[in-house]
Amino acid sequence: MSDDEVTARLEGEVGVILLNRPQARNAITLALAEALHDHLVDLAGRARVIVVRGAGGHFCAGGDVGEVGRLRAEGPAALRGLFEAFHRACSVIATLPVPVVAAVEGYAMAGGFELVQASDVVVVRDDAVLADNHARNGQVPAGGGSQRLPRLLGPQRALTHILLGERLRGPEAVALGLAWRSAPAEDFEALVNEVVERLARTDPQSTARTKRLVHEGLRLPLEDGLARETEVVMDHLGEEAVGARLTGFRHR
Repeated sequence: MSDDEVTARLEGEVGVILLNRPQARNAITLALAEALHDHLVDLAGRARVIVVRGAGGHFCAGGDVGEVGRLRAEGPAALRGLFEAFHRACSVIATLPVPVVAAVEGYAMAGGFELVQASDVVVVRDDAVLADNHARNGQVPAGGGSQRLPRLLGPQRALTHILLGERLRGPEAVALGLAWRSAPAEDFEALVNEVVERLARTDPQSTARTKRLVHEGLRLPLEDGLARETEVVMDHLGEEAVGARLTGFRHR
């Protein structure tokens, strides 16, 4: 399955989505945002894990300035459509039953950085550059960064990164908790393959339930989240297949 701005393929049990505007460092257009959403939903029904990457050595440089200008000239409704489409693409990740991995090379700026924040697992090259540069360009975060980054880093640290537009290299993103691991260029593909293979071996049902619990819990008070966790665990352990696995389990 493919289109002009995003390609998607299934490699065994792994879905691979490629942002495919290398001439623009995979900058976000309305077509790209809509295709990204549709490919994520489609592959979630067929894959055990999904990897999102960028073509041409960059992940995503953010919103396409030309597209924003064109839509702005058409009026508020047209411009709003771009932001809402990208919000849908980022937000749908939390609703999918499979883990979504962002494999980040080169630039992940503005909207690209926001897509990283929305992903379940992030791996980065050591020389990747991640930043929210909206404020440095006199703009406001438009892809969820004003909401997701404070939840990941806390409000003070998030505001510092957003307002200063500080650029982070791969190891710095890992140190902040924005990525799982980084690797030099020569080892990056091995790192991507490692995390994908490990995620593909996990039990699909427990993975889906755990992911849903995490995202539901972010919207609940702690006490309610803990109660919800117990409900889900009881449902999970009540299934015959899960019980059979427990019966055969031995501590090593």
